[in-house]
Amino acid sequence: MKTQVCIIGGGPSGLMLSQLLHLKGIDTVVLEKHSREYVLARIRAGVLEHGFAELMREAQCGERMDREGEIHDGFFISHDGVLDRVDLQKYSGGSSVVVYGQTELTRDLYEARDKMNGVVIHNADDVKPHDLTSDAPFVTYREGDEIVRIDCDFVIGADGFHGVSRKSIPRDVLTEYEKVYPFGWLGVLSRTKPVSPELIYAKHERGFALCSLRSQVLSRYYIQVPLTDTVEDWSDDAFWAELKRRLPDEVGARMETGPSIEKSIAPLRSFVAEPMRYGNLFLAGDAAHIVPPTGARGLNSAASDIYYLYHAMVAHYKDGDDSGLENYSAKALARVWKAQRFSWWMTTLLHTFPDSIPYDQKLQQTDLEYLFSSEAALSSLAENYVGLPF
Repeated sequence: MKTQVCIIGGGPSGLMLSQLLHLKGIDTVVLEKHSREYVLARIRAGVLEHGFAELMREAQCGERMDREGEIHDGFFISHDGVLDRVDLQKYSGGSSVVVYGQTELTRDLYEARDKMNGVVIHNADDVKPHDLTSDAPFVTYREGDEIVRIDCDFVIGADGFHGVSRKSIPRDVLTEYEKVYPFGWLGVLSRTKPVSPELIYAKHERGFALCSLRSQVLSRYYIQVPLTDTVEDWSDDAFWAELKRRLPDEVGARMETGPSIEKSIAPLRSFVAEPMRYGNLFLAGDAAHIVPPTGARGLNSAASDIYYLYHAMVAHYKDGDDSGLENYSAKALARVWKAQRFSWWMTTLLHTFPDSIPYDQKLQQTDLEYLFSSEAALSSLAENYVGLPF
């Protein structure tokens, strides 16, 4: 089999790049080790920055997002028993975010690939990139007892943190930066009316909480928990009771509760791998970087990678211009590190750290007070939350 671009990973990043390149007449093959059903069963983020939404529209996949997604012009930060609103439109120069579940977004991308007869191969076992520094890289995978080879010009590693792509870069070439946080998020998805029309980020002495939503009948809530906790430690009743403790009384009083339809604990970490290019291999999304979910930068950071790769590939094939490919790693990492900084700041601002000393706690409190006393600080928050320019 031969293609121009072989994409490892059939999540939203890989599918979006495949769709965008297809629209420009560039052939791709997507390899995904799991089934489509498995990919679509993953519960992930649902806040899309302005640039991500525009990219979905350019990929001709934004119709349902625009119809069913919710435009949010702001969000709330709860602290000291009060709710303060961050007006995104006011402080970002008119931008907003779209609340639309990653599962639905991925489904839209799959349907678009199907309509164009895009090649997406599921259950691809033992995927391995080869000869990445040569002019003729190729990728192999196992299908039953057969080894299938795909010759290509470029390999895109969009296969997540645990994927094979980053591991294909020699250790003496790769530098990895990581910060592991001493807590996780216990998340619950429930068929209940959201407690707020906009997200609520809650800082509380008992720990962080987040009130989010997927639709007007589907809510997503989180509470900060120790890394030693398991899902089995938390009944639905215990979760709802603890969530209400961390919210202002008037919010807890109007909260609609119900059985969880999904419950999981996600540890928090920050991670960056440099460089994001090795020969003709280009990393994108979680394969190269991870952020804590605070601030909703994970999927959006992946989208910026895809934006840069898409334009670089088009320039290469249509204009013979390789500057975008040559500068991809540096350009992508510059934005990635800004997203890392923002996610780290939001996480540090709103969470309760088990080893914090009174000095740290006073600084945290002062940071919050400064935020809501300064239009410059609010503008910085809003600018980062709606997404920095690509």
